[in-house]
Amino acid sequence: MPAESRSGMASRGELLAFGGLAFLLLAVLPATLEVFQLNLFGKYLTYAFVAVGLVLCWGYGGILSLGQGVFFGLGGYCLAMFLKLEASDPESTPIQSTPGIPDFMDWNQLTELPWFWVPFESLGFAIVAVVAVPTLFAALIAFAMFKRRVGGVYFAIITQSVAAILSILIIGQQGLIGGVNGITDLRTLKGWDIRTDDAKFVLYFVNVILLLVAVVLSQAILRSKLGRILVAMRNREDRVRFSGYDVANFKIFVFCWAAALSAVGGAMFTLQVGFMSPSFVGIVPSIEMVIFAAVGGRLSLLGAVYGTLLVNWAKTTFSETMPELWLLAMGGLFIVVVLFFPRGLAGVWHALRAQGLRLRAPGPPRIPAAPGTNTLAKSVSEGGAN
Repeated sequence: MPAESRSGMASRGELLAFGGLAFLLLAVLPATLEVFQLNLFGKYLTYAFVAVGLVLCWGYGGILSLGQGVFFGLGGYCLAMFLKLEASDPESTPIQSTPGIPDFMDWNQLTELPWFWVPFESLGFAIVAVVAVPTLFAALIAFAMFKRRVGGVYFAIITQSVAAILSILIIGQQGLIGGVNGITDLRTLKGWDIRTDDAKFVLYFVNVILLLVAVVLSQAILRSKLGRILVAMRNREDRVRFSGYDVANFKIFVFCWAAALSAVGGAMFTLQVGFMSPSFVGIVPSIEMVIFAAVGGRLSLLGAVYGTLLVNWAKTTFSETMPELWLLAMGGLFIVVVLFFPRGLAGVWHALRAQGLRLRAPGPPRIPAAPGTNTLAKSVSEGGAN
């Protein structure tokens, strides 16, 4: 079995690594950061859901998707629709021409709620839709592509095209889903004000717990037979197919799983930041999400989380001083990682750790020679020479 398919959390070192990540996110950051900074890191961690999904989809399955922002945005929009309806009750919108509908609908002369908005008045429906809508959309794309054996760079280009098309479609629907501004001014969740510092503190922990659960479930998939098949498909897809497996079905599953994780991240982003817009659906954010996974290590679930935190922290820090050059720096970072560090930060860490273990490992024990052995060996050698 390939070494990378055995990279689960069964070993003591890997359990310690997972525990270290949990300790950092649940104890160190909340104890050392202000609420504003903690909420900022919470926003970074919503992108980590996408990176974790890409580890399975791209790192192990060999399926490079450049459109994960689509599922991130769809999950965010599903929850944002519920939150917007709660913030648009007749008591909160008395000055509108039509009270009880979102403000952007009133600005565009709509007089009633569109039919597809009505089910989102229920929180239960919205939560189900957060996962179901992006997953079904991913299944539709995957079925159409993988059943026809479309893969590699062609699949990457198609997913990128889907991201561009959907973002343009959303921008063009100003009256129905907010257009270029998105869905903004989200205030409460079942009467709980999500804008307060206490709410942001609680939502951060909810986000971290969901992320850790996503990592554990994803690791369980990798340690199962499915994980070994994914690695085999990535390396020699034809052999897997000739062995009797339906490769398309496995690809559809892992692509839908990655989409579902991205959607959960999008929903948590909406809760913590308070809006959702088409700027998170397009090509640029989708490529950035691939960079997060590449920098952290596309064969490491924990590395993907660390990579997401590192890249976003650097983006926030350096974009304040050189906003015009930051996108070029992101592109250069991706190229450097792919060329020189193909396994990302996780690969560098494992290489350094292996080297350190080799240096500390004792050499083979030396067995002292019996008395007279050297003399006997010397005489034998001399006799042979003669």
